[in-house]
Amino acid sequence: MMSEISQNIEKAIANLINGSLVAIPTETVYGLAGNALNKDTVLKIFETKNRPKFDPLIIHTFSLEEALKYGDIHPDLLLLANKFWPGPLTILAKKRDIVPDIVSSGLPQVAIRVPNHKLTLSLLEALPFPLAAPSANPFGYISPTTAQHVQDQLGGKISMILDGGPCKIGVESTIVGIENDTLVIYRKGGLTVEEIQIVIKIPIKINDSSDSDPLAPGMLKKHYSPNKKVQFLESDQALKEPSGFLRFKEIIKNINPENQFILSEKGNLEEASHRLFEGLRYLDKLPVEYIYLEPVPDIGLGKAINDRLNRAAAKD
Repeated sequence: MMSEISQNIEKAIANLINGSLVAIPTETVYGLAGNALNKDTVLKIFETKNRPKFDPLIIHTFSLEEALKYGDIHPDLLLLANKFWPGPLTILAKKRDIVPDIVSSGLPQVAIRVPNHKLTLSLLEALPFPLAAPSANPFGYISPTTAQHVQDQLGGKISMILDGGPCKIGVESTIVGIENDTLVIYRKGGLTVEEIQIVIKIPIKINDSSDSDPLAPGMLKKHYSPNKKVQFLESDQALKEPSGFLRFKEIIKNINPENQFILSEKGNLEEASHRLFEGLRYLDKLPVEYIYLEPVPDIGLGKAINDRLNRAAAKD
């Protein structure tokens, strides 16, 4: 039996209050949501995704004022919250006691964000609790950017999928925190490093990879991965056939176009970000053994796209 796909917020509210899990849309990817203040519900999220409990979750709420109920946010991070919330920004804040330790995997800081999606903001405002919501997919697999993607992966395992249409950005939120008067980017995402640099005057460093015990969600070296063998295409490389190809803007001549997915024929990084996970899913369904990746320009959203490509191609 598959999960119900619906735009009915009232039904989603009832399911969540009853302790069930509901997939919710955001501007980044679809999240697998449950009551963030209920330990049993949060445990259900980990179990449904088969997610290791050392990988912390993100709390979703509807305003900065609400976010401050769950975490003490550093003043420099408040500058970012005021500028970019609602939006694809997640902030690590000192966890308040109301938040169960399982949400933060026992860490003293909890990840919080305010998503920029009208339907989900309305849902969050109507609930008496925030939602813990990692991506609505089996752990380590390609993140979902449509309701049908969630159905394909978790159909029947959750009560409902709240359908908010395709995700606008298509890669996860950027995660930031403060260490020793330095702003640390723990995960590159939908908010670019360049946008952050305009607002923040303290030093910025990037620390976005961890083999185990990550400080924030999305830091594990291998993640967002198709089931096929994945590697980057190098010009002098002997191609293994049959293969699929994820390309930035141009197809490879003399190779079946149906085995190639173009992220943006115009070379637009926003379009490429929006289509990234769709492309990986398309290629993963082809009768091929290998998927070859092409990096995109490493600027703006390209940094987040290349981050996901590197993790998809990482070895176990």
